[in-house]
Amino acid sequence: MSDSFTTTVLNITTGTSESVTDLTRACEEFLTRTAPGRDGLLNVFVPHATAGIAVLETGAGSDDDLLAALHHLLPADDRWQHRHGSPGHGRDHVLPALVPPHATLPVIGGRLELGTWQSVCLVDTNISNPNRQVRLSFLG
Repeated sequence: MSDSFTTTVLNITTGTSESVTDLTRACEEFLTRTAPGRDGLLNVFVPHATAGIAVLETGAGSDDDLLAALHHLLPADDRWQHRHGSPGHGRDHVLPALVPPHATLPVIGGRLELGTWQSVCLVDTNISNPNRQVRLSFLG
């Protein structure tokens, strides 16, 4: 099974503010090591109840637009029933319903098949937990 399924864990520090962290380079480096010339699937998974994985354009404002949209949809105020942690933390637990904690992406010839402007990103609105793990798994 080890020839067809390989996993690694990335330890990511997101900081004390809401963030969109580009994981594309780390995904590509993982595939270079584990899947040279191979076809398969890359699964990206964040095992946290308050973070998600998104495929979007970064660097041209879309990452900030996503955070602004999430702020509009999920305000950080006292409306949430889940109330431990920082003010509005309950919304962080709703985030994975909108930005799922996983993405499965095609790998062709050992390369991640993304569109021209697409990046793989960790979306984290939980300012109380800056330490995240992201699991990358290649199935080929």
